[in-house]
Amino acid sequence: MALARIRFILVEPSLSGNIGAVARAMKTMGLMRLELVAPRQPVDAEAMARACGADDLLQRAGVHGELASAIADCRLVIGTSARRRTLDWPTLSPTECARQLLEESREGEVALLLGRESSGLTNEEVARCQYLVRIPTNPHFSSLNLAAAAQVFAYEIRRCWLEEQASTADLDAANAPSAHPTPSESDLATTEELDGFHQHLAETLREIGFADPSHSKKLLLRLRHLFNRARPDRVEINILRGILSAAQGRRSARARTAQSATAD
Repeated sequence: MALARIRFILVEPSLSGNIGAVARAMKTMGLMRLELVAPRQPVDAEAMARACGADDLLQRAGVHGELASAIADCRLVIGTSARRRTLDWPTLSPTECARQLLEESREGEVALLLGRESSGLTNEEVARCQYLVRIPTNPHFSSLNLAAAAQVFAYEIRRCWLEEQASTADLDAANAPSAHPTPSESDLATTEELDGFHQHLAETLREIGFADPSHSKKLLLRLRHLFNRARPDRVEINILRGILSAAQGRRSARARTAQSATAD
């Protein structure tokens, strides 16, 4: 079921009550996957009270020390953002976000990231997302409670899912167009695989002298942005890592040759 593969991830939530309120917002819309990254408070009586019957979501919620663990097996990650970013990240409306999550959840795990109550997501966390989503709030008063934002996204997902169910029921099975993606679309690299590639890329750029470790942070963020737009599949990631390994091997061979010549 598509809804079962959609997870809401709260990044460093400050208040346990907000965790419970998000669980309630999710369960009312049929969403059951809640993950927590380094919560400032444990799930306690306040969280249970605010959950109002969504205790099962809180009991099953995964708790992670870092974001990478929470999104490791995801093929799509969308981050929420209330402010403009330095890089021009692809940005969706809540409805577009819901449709994208539903579409890709048919093929694998997907995630929506909700950032800290006070400061949202960091640039490094945004760099792990393929898209951002922004709620079109009043520009003169854009502050939105974490649970209220979660309710907006959960409602949009539910509404789009119900529309899809009604549309599917009306189609004649024999005449319905194929909804199966091509193999490359259905085998997109996971976040964990992309992280491995980016670590390999950073290491190679340093080894070949292209990137200065002390000044390469912005470069590496831009490269993440590039590959997030490209959405490479697993075969493509393996090809790219093979190229990086070959580049590392050639540099090592040249270094050994130069060292041997110097010794002679």
